[in-house]
Amino acid sequence: MNSTSRIWRTTGLLSLLSTLLLIAGFLYAVRDVIFPGAAGSEAGVNPGTIENPSEPPRGATEKVNVLNVTAIGDSLSKGTGDDSGKGFAKRFVELAKAQGTDSKLVNNLGINGLTTEGLVALLNEKGVRYSLSQADIIIVSIGGNDLFNGAANLQTTGELPTELEMEQSVTQASERLGTIADQILELNPEAQLVYVSLYNPFSDLQGMREIGDEAVSRWNHLVTDILRDRERTLVVPTYDLFTYNSQKYLASDHFHPNGAGYQIIAERIMQGIY
Repeated sequence: MNSTSRIWRTTGLLSLLSTLLLIAGFLYAVRDVIFPGAAGSEAGVNPGTIENPSEPPRGATEKVNVLNVTAIGDSLSKGTGDDSGKGFAKRFVELAKAQGTDSKLVNNLGINGLTTEGLVALLNEKGVRYSLSQADIIIVSIGGNDLFNGAANLQTTGELPTELEMEQSVTQASERLGTIADQILELNPEAQLVYVSLYNPFSDLQGMREIGDEAVSRWNHLVTDILRDRERTLVVPTYDLFTYNSQKYLASDHFHPNGAGYQIIAERIMQGIY
């Protein structure tokens, strides 16, 4: 009797242990499905650990940062006068690449004859705004047509702009430049805004050296003061590059830079940014 009872108790205990082991195995399997890799973590293995920390995980794609550049403004932004068609924007991108920075000219929005008034209107166009919003560096050249439109007519009409006309042009255009800078920075507050300042392309024309030099000097000082109060802006000086080197750096139209002229402007931009 006692022997029979012991057999039943032993059998019952073994059955209970078997049932518990079965349940435990089932729960472990469910846990492994719901929380994959948890078992490996408990064993002291981190499933997210990379064998070589300097290399990306297998199958992962490394993010490549590209410096996107957009140029906007007048004919200098466009590159007019450069036989290669590069202008300072494309040349700057090439210099950045040579230095090891992956760079790309996303858009060149330069327009021949554009004035500050025209650029204010251009910034309202949807496509232009989108292009600027995608840029890391925005290079602007504007103001030359505001100041030198009358001087350009000298070659055809023989009439010189007066000092008063030049002074009024400087004042009005510089005020619009402040508006232009605000619009661009509001549209893309993370971008670096680079302004290429003016030189006097008519410094060797009789009657225009003194008037032109004074207007350009006043313009460049006003622009520097305007942009100094705004973050992420850079003014690139060019006056000294062309004053005594017009034959070397100006194109045959005696107004725009040639290839060598655009190259030294691009180098100045590089010096300012890097």
